[in-house]
Amino acid sequence: MYSISNVLYLPVLVGIAALVLHMLVCFGTFAAEWFERRRGMRMLVATARKEMSETLTAQEGEPALDARLERVVQRADTSGVRRLDGVRFVVRVGPALGLMGTLIPMGISLAGLAQGNLPKMAESMTTAFTATVVGLACSVSAYVLTLVREHWLRSDLTEIAFAAESLLASHAAKPHLVRAEA
Repeated sequence: MYSISNVLYLPVLVGIAALVLHMLVCFGTFAAEWFERRRGMRMLVATARKEMSETLTAQEGEPALDARLERVVQRADTSGVRRLDGVRFVVRVGPALGLMGTLIPMGISLAGLAQGNLPKMAESMTTAFTATVVGLACSVSAYVLTLVREHWLRSDLTEIAFAAESLLASHAAKPHLVRAEA
């Protein structure tokens, strides 16, 4: 078991470093989206509205307008949730990698202590506690980003659903020309 633990040491530390880099990218995209929202631009809503306007022209054999609009709303929902999944992943994986990054070096540290190698023990303990802190910091920051972005997504989806309902209501209110059979 000790050998398996030692084999996992480097991959776990690389995984923690990758989480840090991933969170930096997430913070960058979060900041960009925040600035866009401050300027009144909501990309998910704008894209959905464009798709809805394209949906008004039906081709032969396509479903009714309400079904096409519902498909646009569902695609927007799927797209928004998919964007959240990358950050949600860190919320779950950060603590696990942090714990593994703690326990593996602690085993190495105990082996160093048994051999009387105090510098090796101190180095391993430093790595252990640093891995815990970094894993938890990634997880907490990802959780905060997820809360804000979920709020934004709910707001956007409400706006998209309202736009779809409004478009459907205005399209259904138009009189249809019906030929009277004589």
